Amino acid sequence: MDTCRPLDPDEEALVRSLDRVVNVLPRVMDATMLRERGISLTDYMTLSRLSEAPDRRLRMSELAEMAYLSLSGMTHVVKRLEDQGLVVRVRDEHDRRGWHAVLTDEGFARLEAAWPSNLAGTRRFALDHLAGFDLRALAEAFEKFGTT
Repeated sequence: MDTCRPLDPDEEALVRSLDRVVNVLPRVMDATMLRERGISLTDYMTLSRLSEAPDRRLRMSELAEMAYLSLSGMTHVVKRLEDQGLVVRVRDEHDRRGWHAVLTDEGFARLEAAWPSNLAGTRRFALDHLAGFDLRALAEAFEKFGTT
């Protein structure tokens, strides 16, 4: 069995705090977005990713990967958005087995309408608690999570 040095109190506090960020922050943001704008955080982030993509379209597998969801999970999200007229699915013209999700004009308008709540929530629930920290260094450290 591998031997590992136990966490010191500061490391333990950090790990517990990261657990809170990972588990509580999305729920708080989701509840705020639903209450204020009638859109879930997952739906908002899906629309956002599509809005930033060339031609506002992404292959379903790529969109799922970006959202850390399974392909079937993303299919459910996109179906829900499609039912609301916010996204359409189209066949990949180069690989007929694949599908693309495409943001509609209505979807982009819904994204723009929800943006102020997302921004305010991001500041209130996350960034305001990080005043005085080197945000670039934190972002660089967080980008490495799960890579080793």
